[in-house]
Amino acid sequence: MDAPPELVLRAPGPELIALPWNEPLERWDEMRVPLRDMEVGPSRHLVRFVEADGALWALKDMPERIARREYDVLRRLEHQCLPAVRPAGLVNQPAHETAILVTRYLAGSWQYRRLFLRLPPNRPRHRARLFDAMISLLVELHRHGVFWGDCSLNNTLFTRDGQTLQAFLVDAETSEVHPDGLSDGQREHDVTILVENIAAGMIDLATSLERPPEMIPQLIDEATALPERYRELWEALHTSPVFAFGDRYRVEGAIRELNDLGFAVDEVSLLPIGDGRSRLHIAVGDRNYHSETLRRLTGVGVGEGQARILLGDLNAHRDWMQRRTGHPVSERAAARSWIDHCLEPGSARAHAALGGAGDPVQAYCDLLEVRWLLSERAGADVGNETALAALGGHAPTDSAAKMAVADAPTGPLPRIPADDADDER
Repeated sequence: MDAPPELVLRAPGPELIALPWNEPLERWDEMRVPLRDMEVGPSRHLVRFVEADGALWALKDMPERIARREYDVLRRLEHQCLPAVRPAGLVNQPAHETAILVTRYLAGSWQYRRLFLRLPPNRPRHRARLFDAMISLLVELHRHGVFWGDCSLNNTLFTRDGQTLQAFLVDAETSEVHPDGLSDGQREHDVTILVENIAAGMIDLATSLERPPEMIPQLIDEATALPERYRELWEALHTSPVFAFGDRYRVEGAIRELNDLGFAVDEVSLLPIGDGRSRLHIAVGDRNYHSETLRRLTGVGVGEGQARILLGDLNAHRDWMQRRTGHPVSERAAARSWIDHCLEPGSARAHAALGGAGDPVQAYCDLLEVRWLLSERAGADVGNETALAALGGHAPTDSAAKMAVADAPTGPLPRIPADDADDER
């Protein structure tokens, strides 16, 4: 008798438990298992998606040793609240000399191909947003002692966050967690891997889409510029400037720079080094400064990039209220009015203009961006109606709002009704 599978599930709903874990993943078929057809990039291992217990799960078939390693790394990344897919289970199948890693599907995410397949050719600004997200992810991993080892576009999922993208690690097969931190050599090695993989990924995509060959040198130049972008962000987070104790005003500037990047500051220390000078050390927290500020004022929980845009809209609404009434308006009063008169109706209308694709709050952020861009062109405020029409049809090509083309949902595989399936057997 074949050895039964070893089952470890962190979300043990009845439908997930009932899946045919004793069979190889490649033999699962849609007539017996609620499989979903999802876009995935090239992978060394078989990856399939299944619906169970009202959720979507990603299943990856791989050797047991590698599966256990990746499961453990993902658990540690989850514990540190790092941007990575969340592990949901591990199924060892000794009878088939393999294992299945189960992760939660990252709702609203997509691979980079999904975006560029839907955009006009050669859009450097959209690529820049993509690369910025990759650099931010790599810096965040390195700050927490995580060596990725295979950072590439294929191993990353993206979600929209205001006018930026948020990148998530998807493949941790080669990743290592070092509690004492990474050496400079380890960080530089990861950056080198990133440059090589991004250049190769973008060139392969351009070739498959039959883009003009003159794009290739441009893509290579963009990839080779990534180490400098990495170092700029790393230095901003780890610099320790020295200045006279009387120049303490520079502390405020350093904190403001980090806040502008989205990072909260946990602790500031000035350590005397002699000659009347001090060295500034800033303990940097999570990248949630704007999102926490918005949550404190409104109770609304959104991404950091969305929060930056919404706070600007909230402040503009507060200024408008004060001009209209002729007296100061508190932050709380402005927040309540903004939610009722701007955020909620604006999100509903913008989401409808996009055909219900994506997230309503993100749709409102897109509306604000399009309105601002069109107003800049016109030299005057064009208003919401004009912006809504453009959002639903012809948003400026290089605007972040144009990336909404990647938000369209992926439908399920058509299923054969039970009676018809019986007839075909």
